[in-house]
Amino acid sequence: MIKPINRNTASLSQKAVKATKADAQVTTDLLDTLKAHQADCVGMAANMIGVNKRIIVFQMGLLPVPMVNPIITKKTDAYSTKEGCLSLLGERPTTRYKQIEVAYQGQNFVPHTQKLSDWIAQIIQHEVDHCDGILI
Repeated sequence: MIKPINRNTASLSQKAVKATKADAQVTTDLLDTLKAHQADCVGMAANMIGVNKRIIVFQMGLLPVPMVNPIITKKTDAYSTKEGCLSLLGERPTTRYKQIEVAYQGQNFVPHTQKLSDWIAQIIQHEVDHCDGILI
């Protein structure tokens, strides 16, 4: 179900709690909401729809990808950039990393580890920041 976008910085600044199988609907709602905002959004975290769970979704080309309980385990090649956010107005400067490694569970809670780089890595870093209560 498409959910409204949360713009409350107090709730967006809270660290997310670990997701469980009981939170499967949150992943579906995030994917639906991302699709509804695909013209101006490439990734979302659960707190952006008002749910304080560690779940993110993002577009990898045409494929929407969910990550449950993502944790970035490695980061290399820092760079400075500016990013916007559907939950916040404007763009802000931030530091990102060109290559990352992320441990997560898929939508069916099977564990994965993946190395990603460039634009996809940047999106994941932004959404994991949301899970950690970090707003840019």
